[in-house]
Formats: sequence, C-alpha cells, structure tokens
Amino acid sequence: MADFSISGRLTVKALKKQFKDEFGSTLRVYNGVKFADENATLASIRKEGSPKTGDLVIKGNMKVGTFEDKMMELFGIKVQVASPDDSKLIDNNVTLSQSGK
Repeated sequence: MADFSISGRLTVKALKKQFKDEFGSTLRVYNGVKFADENATLASIRKEGSPKTGDLVIKGNMKVGTFEDKMMELFGIKVQVASPDDSKLIDNNVTLSQSGK
C-alpha cells in the first residue's frame, strides 16, 4: 500500500478518486454543511483563517478519526470516510486500510 500526499492544489474530484483507489472507501468532502463542488481545489474551499500549510501524507495505518482531524487542522476542510458504497460512515477507530473492506 503506497502513501499519498494531499495538497491544496488537488481538486475535490481528484482527491476522492485517489482515496477510493487507494483505500476502497468513499471520501465525503464538505464545503461548510454542503458537499464540496467536485471541480473546486482544496485551497478554494479552505475555511478562512485556516493555516496554509504544505502537504499531508496519508498512510493506510492511519485511523479514520485521525485523518479527518488532520484534514480539518491542516486544510480547514471537513471530510468523512464512508463505506465503499457510501451508505454509512466508518468508525473513527478503524484504519484507512480497513475502511474499504
């Protein structure tokens, strides 16, 4: 399982596809309380006042809750990891590798 890096230049659509290909689970990306536009870059939906830091490297052994918290902390973007068919949210204590099984 390869690691991948997330940067502000990535589009929502590209991030969701990369996440699905890597872990098998679905990534929900929000802009406020609504789902983010697929063609928006992560930098464009970032909450005002959030840090404009570099990249976030994601590993398969990272817990879902840790990943969701890091996305908010580093990018100011709310994300949630859902089942492969997007029917339910994955428990925060499951690793990203296990989330797509």
